[in-house]
Amino acid sequence: MKNFDNVIFYLFPMLAAALFLLAFSLCCSGCYTLKQGAVMLGYLGRAVPLETLVEMPGATEEDVQFVELVNDIRRFAVNELGLNETKNYTKYVDINRDYLAAIVSASAKDSFERYEWRFPVVGSVPYKGFFNADDARKEADKLKKKDLDVWVRPVDAFSTLGWFSDPLYSFMRDYTPYLMADILIHELVHATIFIKNNMQFNEELAEFIGSEGARLYMKKRYGDSSPELESMAYSDDDNAAYITFIQGLIAELDAVYKSGIQREQKLEQKQKIIADAQSRFAAEYDTRFHSSNYRGFSEIGINNAYLELYRLYYSGGSRLKELYEESGGNLHAFIAAAKTITRMGGDPLRQLRSALSERQP
Repeated sequence: MKNFDNVIFYLFPMLAAALFLLAFSLCCSGCYTLKQGAVMLGYLGRAVPLETLVEMPGATEEDVQFVELVNDIRRFAVNELGLNETKNYTKYVDINRDYLAAIVSASAKDSFERYEWRFPVVGSVPYKGFFNADDARKEADKLKKKDLDVWVRPVDAFSTLGWFSDPLYSFMRDYTPYLMADILIHELVHATIFIKNNMQFNEELAEFIGSEGARLYMKKRYGDSSPELESMAYSDDDNAAYITFIQGLIAELDAVYKSGIQREQKLEQKQKIIADAQSRFAAEYDTRFHSSNYRGFSEIGINNAYLELYRLYYSGGSRLKELYEESGGNLHAFIAAAKTITRMGGDPLRQLRSALSERQP
């Protein structure tokens, strides 16, 4: 006999989600919201409990390791870092591609003034996501007609900020433990700490805590002298080298944008600066990086929208790191302090500094 208790258990969240999306769509671009919401609800409706992977006939050792890794990272994030315990990443969705959604970002061509969309609940957002890549390209074409620089990129995860239980996707099974920890902790930060109309701080905070939390997780799981830690260190070094290079390029362009020259001259200098940077990057690559992960920078069509992403995610990272180290380098205490600023006014970094100082012995 069919167990209707289980049917109700799994369908009720879907019904609640559908009603939320319907109400949400009345407040904003209904067609966009309903279309993306329908896809998301489809994924959520197909999601199965993570443990199902190891209970199915033919389950492999890799399945067991994947489930154990995810559960271990979640326990670490909640018990040792103090992030909110949710149902996030307790379910799994099989998906026939290697990314979740395509994200569109845009910026002015002659400055780093980012283009933003406004939505209820979250406020201003400097990107817009689409589950269908064709829809993302159409949005990009609209923005290009507004004479904006546009960038479309794939993402492998995002947070629904607690509205839904964010699942895992099949393409994540090939991720290294370090990458998995970084992604899950990053997204769990969004589900724990979110300040409306301040995506800059939200992303900087999640990026910093995700990276530092993943580093601490790897140290605990594998030990200081392990090959996994050595590989992680090389990855971190390459990432830091790339960000430093990009920030230098941003500073060089920003100086031109803020000068008094005509727009046409700014655009001409912009193209020369980017071309020179890409040539220099290619020539110096082997002395800067351990892996080939960033070699493609010399070939892609860099523009302000691409560079603006690094301003969004990394411009305040050094300030957060300094604040973290000044306060004693305790990530659990750092997160606990960050939780207190979500309803405060003013500069969130200043509020975080104040909250940390109050916790000092």
